[in-house]
Amino acid sequence: MSWIESILFFAGFPRGTSLDVLLHWNNSATNQEYYFKGKLDYVQRPISINGLEGLWKLFNQLSDISEYETPFPHRAENIFMIHYAVFWVGMKNSQSNIAWIRKLYGYMARYVLKSPRGAYFNYRDLDLGVNNKGNTSYEQARIWGVKYFKNFDRLKLTIFLFLSICLSSSWANTALHDDFLECLSHKIMNSNSISQVIYTPKNSSYSTLYNSFSSNPRITSDFKPSIIFTPNDESQIQAAIYCSKKHGLQIRIRGGGHDYEGLSYISETPFVIIDLRNLRSISIDTEDKTAWIQAGATIGEVYYRIAEKSKKLAFVAGVCPTVGVGGHFSGGGYGMMSRKFGTAADNIIDAKLIDANGRILDRKSMGEDLFWAIRGGGGTSFGLIISWKVKLLDIPEKVTVFNVTRTLEQNATQLVYKWQHIANKVDDNLLLRVFLRSSESPFQRGQRTVHASFTTMFVGGVDDLLHEMQDSFPELGLVKEDCIEMSWIESILFFVGFPRGTSIDVLLDWNNSTYQTGFFKGKSDYVQRPISINGLEGIWKLFNQVGEYSAELQFSPYGGKLSDISESETPFPHRDGNIFMIHYGVNWREMESSNKHLSWIRNLYGYMARYVSKSPRAAYFNYRDLDLGVNNKGNTSYEQARIWGVKYFKNNFDRLVKIKTKIDPTNFFRNEQSVPPLVS
Repeated sequence: MSWIESILFFAGFPRGTSLDVLLHWNNSATNQEYYFKGKLDYVQRPISINGLEGLWKLFNQLSDISEYETPFPHRAENIFMIHYAVFWVGMKNSQSNIAWIRKLYGYMARYVLKSPRGAYFNYRDLDLGVNNKGNTSYEQARIWGVKYFKNFDRLKLTIFLFLSICLSSSWANTALHDDFLECLSHKIMNSNSISQVIYTPKNSSYSTLYNSFSSNPRITSDFKPSIIFTPNDESQIQAAIYCSKKHGLQIRIRGGGHDYEGLSYISETPFVIIDLRNLRSISIDTEDKTAWIQAGATIGEVYYRIAEKSKKLAFVAGVCPTVGVGGHFSGGGYGMMSRKFGTAADNIIDAKLIDANGRILDRKSMGEDLFWAIRGGGGTSFGLIISWKVKLLDIPEKVTVFNVTRTLEQNATQLVYKWQHIANKVDDNLLLRVFLRSSESPFQRGQRTVHASFTTMFVGGVDDLLHEMQDSFPELGLVKEDCIEMSWIESILFFVGFPRGTSIDVLLDWNNSTYQTGFFKGKSDYVQRPISINGLEGIWKLFNQVGEYSAELQFSPYGGKLSDISESETPFPHRDGNIFMIHYGVNWREMESSNKHLSWIRNLYGYMARYVSKSPRAAYFNYRDLDLGVNNKGNTSYEQARIWGVKYFKNNFDRLVKIKTKIDPTNFFRNEQSVPPLVS
């Protein structure tokens, strides 16, 4: 055939097709909408027969030019390039297909180019690494750069050019923030005190303040807030909202600062952080059994103030005491008594919120729709929560706890398998959580094993607990010596890991850096059918691909009160039908290890797809995960936000969007995973 006919041949057109088809440049030629993800590799040694057969299972030369001649470096020694591709129809199938291609890519690691694992720039792949938001660093860009170019260092000139361009825009940003400060000084009644609540990079304490809540170095940006505002009262927040709107500055709202993806302190556009650390008062009414809690308080402070007033009242929320109540309560709030009392959001009876127009609204004035939305739907999509009123819970003076660990040599696999069959069915007073880690075996020196720690809270005495465990989970072999009776407030310290006898004053230490663990990435899932023995053993194998103590899985049981409440009672939809929630976590110490650990947790997440909830694959909003999808920059579309929205909220997402459209139609309160308004 002619050369021009060969072009049509390789494009897959039937013989005889008119070459006029080459003039048809419309990408959407077909009516069917297809989704696509591509990856590639370079191979330097022939793939073995076993390797090729592995490929088959997963589906059921330029050498004359120097690699320095151009930035394109893939020259001598490469036998061939692999382009991986997967196509699918329907957005709902995206997760499984993307997980598949990432698993295939992981499988091929042993057969392809290493140090670096090369890739072809025209087959762009963000899984290889991305720049930080705003101005990125050379070190961050080099993670992906050497894979495409090898001679990436010669391209550094473009980085300096990029920085010089960005610097010119900083003058505009400076003017914006100067205008904001001038506006704020006019709006705040006592303008003399403004210097005490405003921090800019010119302040010596700015860096200390910013670093106190950016505790995960994985989340970095060269574009930091020009202003951190720490208001002392509601009127100052109203002023900040007014001035932000007037001068086009985005706001980010910081409570405890445990945000998994840094959305409370990172932005790609000029922004101000409103840090609620000065709004932390807690008012306990023991007769009415209620408490008003300002949004800047931490969970630990709430627990402390309740215990200070009563030995027979408590509240249900998370384990980590430095988590802020503003975000935690508004996202759900699972804790060690949730099988008996539900989530924190289930026990909220009133709230105060400042909307985009600066109005202070309580439950009565905001209406039941908005009050519904902020109890599990993420408060920062709708306004700025300034305080919660919660119902306190009756508890006995003594509860019982234990933490019993079993290894694979002690039948941990069978125990975890059996646990899945009883965890959501035991007495509502019992919450039996499992923590899974991989480290050295106590029985085989130098060998790693999986440690399964059964960490438990029982709202009652030790004898009743032993009776319940004997009936429901005798295989664990629990004995009285494993158990400790203690007050509820002492159990809070026990689950954080403080030694017995530690003063409860430690709960007043709200400094996030106390619990800093280095680089971190978390993800979540819900399990509705027990994971098979083979499935669990697959997890154990994946544990061995990361360093000891680097990774942890938490299996948190549902059932009880959590299942008694309907999916639509609050935006938090994870109710009846869930056996347990999985929290995946991986930690590391050095930036250079980021790609390895992120790939590991994403590979594990892909492996788990067959064992967890589907349509949608559900996730817990308080374990924020941008891998699930992000909004477009600026005002996003409903369709774009729904990608991640239904995973957190299921069918409740549509109601949240309608409420957002009514309360904040201009989308003033927004971030990468905020509920968007419908655009008319």
